[in-house]
Amino acid sequence: MTRARNIPASRRRRKKVLKRAKGFRGARRNHIRLTQEMTDKAMAFAYRGRKERKRDFRGLWIVRISAATKACGTSYSKFMDGLKKLNITLNRKVLADLAVSEQSVFEKLVAIANQ
Repeated sequence: MTRARNIPASRRRRKKVLKRAKGFRGARRNHIRLTQEMTDKAMAFAYRGRKERKRDFRGLWIVRISAATKACGTSYSKFMDGLKKLNITLNRKVLADLAVSEQSVFEKLVAIANQ
């Protein structure tokens, strides 16, 4: 009896890996073992990068809020402490957007937090 090799399934698996390697250069694109390693590594970097992007944006928002509060004559930490004591629950993304686009509203928030 002939040996069953399951060629359609193995070809499908290889094609899936090669499709993920689109844009890779050299042997990383078309040698299956190397491609498998490189795509696994790329997926790990992509996962990590999605987490890092959230960190980077939070840092950016804090820098923007800090710059705007300094322009209003107070510090970032005093401003955030004042908001917390007044139970104003605006997140940093919204505060940074207000600091950039709606300076008058942000200045009123700073005044309220300083009282």
